[in-house]
Amino acid sequence: MHKKYLKNFTGRLIITAFFAVLQIIAFIVTLVLLSSYAIPILFALTAISVLMVILIVNRKQNPAFKLTWSILILAFPIFGGLMYLAAGLQSSTHRFKKKAAAASAVVAPYRKQDRHITDELYDRSRTKAAHASYLANQAKFPVYKNTAALYLPSGETKFERLLAELSKAKKFIFLEYFIIQEGFMWDSILKILIAKVKEGVEVRLIWDGMGCMSTLPPDYDKILTGLGIKVMIFNPFIPLATVIQNNRDHRKIVVIDGHTAFTGGVNLADEYINAYERFGHWKDAAVMITGDAVCSFTMMFLETWYMNHPVDKNIDAFLYHPAPGEFVVADPARSGYVQPYADTPLDGECVGELVYFNLINKAKDYVYITTPYLIPDNELVTALCFAAKSGIDVRILTPHIPDKWYAFAVTRSFYGQLMDSGVRIYEYTPGFIHSKTVVSDDSIAVVGSINFDYRSLYLHFECAALIYDNPAVMDVKRDFLDTLKVSEEITRERYKMIVRRSGSVMSILKLFAPLL
Repeated sequence: MHKKYLKNFTGRLIITAFFAVLQIIAFIVTLVLLSSYAIPILFALTAISVLMVILIVNRKQNPAFKLTWSILILAFPIFGGLMYLAAGLQSSTHRFKKKAAAASAVVAPYRKQDRHITDELYDRSRTKAAHASYLANQAKFPVYKNTAALYLPSGETKFERLLAELSKAKKFIFLEYFIIQEGFMWDSILKILIAKVKEGVEVRLIWDGMGCMSTLPPDYDKILTGLGIKVMIFNPFIPLATVIQNNRDHRKIVVIDGHTAFTGGVNLADEYINAYERFGHWKDAAVMITGDAVCSFTMMFLETWYMNHPVDKNIDAFLYHPAPGEFVVADPARSGYVQPYADTPLDGECVGELVYFNLINKAKDYVYITTPYLIPDNELVTALCFAAKSGIDVRILTPHIPDKWYAFAVTRSFYGQLMDSGVRIYEYTPGFIHSKTVVSDDSIAVVGSINFDYRSLYLHFECAALIYDNPAVMDVKRDFLDTLKVSEEITRERYKMIVRRSGSVMSILKLFAPLL
């Protein structure tokens, strides 16, 4: 980390620590003042904790979250229940959800499914039609034709193609990222954005308040606004205990003129293109979408934008309306189907996990998975193990050099159970692999921002593209198999060595997996 970023982060960390200490002091002072009523207060607080555990057990929530929170509250019965109750009653949480619901209602009419496409897909493959039906009917993300998908197997290839496409923009550019950091990558992109603003192109930029807390200087939004770029900081970080701070915008989206979009795992920082090495060689992936399916990415961006900005008077102006013959996919017969989708922690629907779950359960020959964090819940573990036991070739590729030691330890804690069922585990030995891809049966693939961990699957705002019967599917497979050539398969002997060295740490941290 460069010194200037460390300085920014340290300053904000000091402020956060200061407010945290103030909250602790205020809490202690309150207890001292009420010490004369210690016995009834102790009884009341314990009762609250018991009631909170009963509430948690009966909530519609993942069992792992229920278990972890119940253990924490019962381990600290005096304070645990009260803190959980206070977090749930915060007005900021309810305001956040209200804004998100209002923004979702605005874009909903623009996500309509063409029934001719779903009927055609049903006739071709009932398995793929089931995938499409869930996303179209339950999550409200249509499946499209007349769309090309170009798989980009590294941050470097994504960066090169992104610069080229940004330079072609004529009307607008939308960017939404979890992390942006000043350096070669961002400076190159910013140079184009400034030039485009001068040409009259509208540029809107969203970044996550916590993701960029240590990577961008204070008031950077004001600097960009002065350059003509419209900026939104998603869920700005505040140094107070609020559960909404868990809900981060982990998406990576670029939309250009309504006809071209990018998504995947690549953020806008130098390590993602190996211009700055942090954890060995950084392996990532992205996909460029052109054509009708870009509409869904446009609506994803606008839905987030409208949480903090007035609704545009003419949303239709951001959609692509080609003249006859103006935009034609190079080979319509081979372009297949593309279905972009998003996931939000606010709707009670675990879209990202259910798509993965569906792919694993409906696989006939193989499922190949790449993820930087393998921290699945019980349902995903069961699906992976059952698929492998049923003769499906299940392979999972994870990093060998971690970016977070504790996440790496928990990831490795799942190896044993999966390997016992026949799942083959590999670690990318050159460094850190950040790709989030799944490919199955030479016919369907997912490329997006969604990790196999609790934060991505339950807490973060995420996005991805589900690709059917498209040449990009085989590109994802080839990239996976090529990457295995420089990866180490975790054998039973190798796993025993890992357990001997750090088994106890892995076991302890696994208990808190839903909170990591």
